[in-house]
Amino acid sequence: ESVTQTEHALQAADLASQSGAEPTLIAAALLHDIGHLLIDEFSERDNFLAVDQCHEIFGARFLEPYMPAELLATIRLHVLAKRYLCSTQEAYIDQLSKSSKRSFELQGGLLSSEELKTLESEPYLASALKIRVWDDQAKVAGKEVPPLNAYATTLAEVYLPS
Repeated sequence: ESVTQTEHALQAADLASQSGAEPTLIAAALLHDIGHLLIDEFSERDNFLAVDQCHEIFGARFLEPYMPAELLATIRLHVLAKRYLCSTQEAYIDQLSKSSKRSFELQGGLLSSEELKTLESEPYLASALKIRVWDDQAKVAGKEVPPLNAYATTLAEVYLPS
């Protein structure tokens, strides 16, 4: 990608914020790819990009003790949301970055009719689709966005105290 993970996260959060999203979705946009940072995806192994690393599952599990169900579900579902959008909107795949097109194939490609039906029953699908669109738009090199500390209040607002 043309941006770092941090730039991507901040751009996604900014898109969510600019759209008037509620704090839970802004936080989800900020944290949706945290799983990439938890997995050794930048390993020097020759085949590390030959399989899907399921970053969305790792990220949701990591955040589970601290964040609400909607946030966790949108993170868990954002990869399936890409597959859903590509399966239901013929031109959606054309707007994906080269890297996202590659991961789309690794993640299973187009959904079957049974997979579509199952996904459409998910209570947080609409939220995951919003995160997905912001995710795909948040890859603009050099874009000026608020810094990470601009989201401290938002994160504190959705944090689940133990």
